[in-house]
Amino acid sequence: MTASTLDLEHLRGWIDRTETRDDALSPWTASAMAAMLRNDDRAWLAGDALPPLWYWSYFLPVAAQNGLGPDGHPARGGFLPPVPLPRRMWAGSQLEFLADLKVGQPARKTSRVADVSLKQGKGGALVFVKVQHEVHDAKGALLLRDAHDIVYREAARAGDPAPPPQSPPGAAAWEVPHLPDPTLLFRYSALTFNSHRIHYDFPYVTQVEGYADLVVHGPLIATLILEAAQAQNPGRAVRAYRFRAVRPLVCNRPMRVCGQAVQADGSVTLWAQDHDGALLMQASAQFAPAT
Repeated sequence: MTASTLDLEHLRGWIDRTETRDDALSPWTASAMAAMLRNDDRAWLAGDALPPLWYWSYFLPVAAQNGLGPDGHPARGGFLPPVPLPRRMWAGSQLEFLADLKVGQPARKTSRVADVSLKQGKGGALVFVKVQHEVHDAKGALLLRDAHDIVYREAARAGDPAPPPQSPPGAAAWEVPHLPDPTLLFRYSALTFNSHRIHYDFPYVTQVEGYADLVVHGPLIATLILEAAQAQNPGRAVRAYRFRAVRPLVCNRPMRVCGQAVQADGSVTLWAQDHDGALLMQASAQFAPAT
């Protein structure tokens, strides 16, 4: 499929479509995230501050089983536009954290389709959908913003060349190794109610989508990067975070999350790379001033 055969104007009709979800921010979910990400088996309690990216395990859409598409995602054409391209990925996000979400305290997330755009890549048409999320507390105070980029792509074809590897942005001041395995992918899918088959269905991901193994979730990699950066800078609140997926990682392959020293203005360059040193994800964060 080429850019000229896609009806972009129809898809852009979804711009400004909104949806709202309420959540009580269950302590159990925070406890489960801590067990998975931090090997921390303590019980999280109402009133605890929720770490920045853990909010992705709340405000989850609940799609009926008979409303799923062939890739395991909810069928398109509801809140998100019905893009007629088979492969979908979370390409990146730009987040601002204005105040803490608190475990056990109700909050509301409002989402809006902000833009739909089309490009012609080497492998065919690419459709980009930007969704703006905002989370408010029960009194209406804005807690965070999250501009989420989704990209839809053509199906993989035999003989398609792999994208050339990119190098990390510089020397790392620290790095943390990880070996994502199927158990980690399963638990993250469960905690985010993510039924995308590329994360758990080996025949589907290898035979239909053309990957070598189960694909590690982009937001999971983004979370591991920020978790490590926070551990390197204890006590400093994260005010902003952005990331861009560069290259997919499949499970049972080593990766390292890395970062440089925090600059005087609180900014820091972060990334993830595979065992060969190829860049997987580029990221940056803004920390509050040291106290």
